[in-house]
Amino acid sequence: MPMPSLGRIGVVLFLAALVSGCSLLGFGDSDNECRWNRSKCMYEGPYEEGERDYAEDEAARLNRSEAAKLRRSR
Repeated sequence: MPMPSLGRIGVVLFLAALVSGCSLLGFGDSDNECRWNRSKCMYEGPYEEGERDYAEDEAARLNRSEAAKLRRSR
């Protein structure tokens, strides 16, 4: 293979590895943003009727789900 082709292949492989690495690490994921900057995900405004209860129930469900994942990974 001529040298310029190897260079192009190398660049393509590098970019593919970079993109796959970012997706594995969770960059660009909105959940990941909350891990690094929790204030971005905190809501300080007023709630509509029933919205607070829903939010608390959903948070409890997500916590149970994450706890189950942690137990399974041990």
